[in-house]
Amino acid sequence: MSAEGQMSSTEQTPQSRPKVIKTNQQQVVLYVVLTLILSLATVWGGRAMLRSSETLIFAVGDANSDEARFANKLAAVLKNNASRFRIKIVSNPDNAKAIAQFDRKQADLAILRTDGKVPPRARALAILEHDLVLLLGPGNKKVKSLAELKKKKIAVLAENDSSLAFVRSILDVPDTPDAAARVQMAPQGVTLDKLLAPASGYSAVIAIVHASKAVRDKAYEQVARRGGFTLNAIDEAKALARKIPGISEETLTAGTLSASPEIPDDDLDTIGLEWLLVAQSKMSLSTAGDLARIVYENKSELGLESGFATRIEPASVDKDAFVMAHQGAADYINDDTKSFMDKYSDMMYLGAGALSVIGSIFAAIYAKVTRIAPEKASELSTAILDVGERIEHAHSLDELECLADELEAILRRAVVGLRDGTISTDGLDTFKLGYEFVRDEIGMRREHLKRHAGDAEKPGDATAREALAHDDTNVVVVKTAQSA
Repeated sequence: MSAEGQMSSTEQTPQSRPKVIKTNQQQVVLYVVLTLILSLATVWGGRAMLRSSETLIFAVGDANSDEARFANKLAAVLKNNASRFRIKIVSNPDNAKAIAQFDRKQADLAILRTDGKVPPRARALAILEHDLVLLLGPGNKKVKSLAELKKKKIAVLAENDSSLAFVRSILDVPDTPDAAARVQMAPQGVTLDKLLAPASGYSAVIAIVHASKAVRDKAYEQVARRGGFTLNAIDEAKALARKIPGISEETLTAGTLSASPEIPDDDLDTIGLEWLLVAQSKMSLSTAGDLARIVYENKSELGLESGFATRIEPASVDKDAFVMAHQGAADYINDDTKSFMDKYSDMMYLGAGALSVIGSIFAAIYAKVTRIAPEKASELSTAILDVGERIEHAHSLDELECLADELEAILRRAVVGLRDGTISTDGLDTFKLGYEFVRDEIGMRREHLKRHAGDAEKPGDATAREALAHDDTNVVVVKTAQSA
């Protein structure tokens, strides 16, 4: 082997070392990145499954009713906020039919007024509106109590016939044809001033209106300026609230109906009813809580142009409330919602588990399949022994030095490889034994060549020349001495 060949071999050997290191490092980085990506994907997928789109059926009355328009507004808000909820609106001839559908468990949501039938499974999510009972007398005529109206002709100014039944119940009017003739719905389209006019024959008008609409309606102020009516207090408000479920005590502040003239001129007691957004009691706590949150946080967008639902309030969480609040809504109202850890602990456990499993899989793949394993030290012993086998064929000191350089290159490769991890310690003792053996052999061969080369150079020593001539292992040395 020539010196140039040996140099070429020693130059090429270290080149594989950084390549191996770089490749293994790239694999480690790649698997770490893949582990994180797959773990995040697993968590995201699990969260998406848990928060998959949920369609809620909303039962409403007529398509032009306030309930139906509110339902459409809520559906739009959920869509605009990219909520997981979707609203499917189902219209009915009237709100009573919608409540019946809800009662049959064919709907998840509905809107009811507290004077109507309340399904036993209904749970309140929010108070959407208050209805006020306004007791109006013509001119300056005051009504001292509801009892004095029992035998008088009363007009009920309201949007639907259910209000007529409610007025008859608070007046304690019997269900007879004569009583029905005295307490009747105001004719469609008739204005308040005509109902209060002497020619109408009505002793009083009981108007049931949305509180938000009463504040905006300028008709009361216009009639008041013409001296058309008197707003009377209902002194029996507390008694009625205790007697009839669903009735609430209400207070009209001064100037509620008219600022000029001021009506009422002082705070005035009356009664009212509530419009509630209700859900089925079986609705999950998270769904009810999320819906309640969305309704409360988007009050300004849910109010109708007519005034309905412009002052949305939290549902009553009192245990004796007429309609109990859904526990999910109550938790949100009472700020008993889960903490960050409680809310996301499932996702964190899922992420930790996914990270552990996926990381273990990639670690096993790296260790057993794709990783470029370091070369064992014992494998270098083969190269050392190969050098040792060629020692006896070295017939000159130059050839022997090439073998020595090759041996040192193997040693250098082993030392550097042990340092950077490209060579393992497996078989290191064998390597050391082989290296020492071959090194000693080279040393002995070097001394042998030097000694015999010196003897061959002495003139007239025929015995030495013959000995060298007959030594098959020193043919080159003999030839060299003869030529000299």
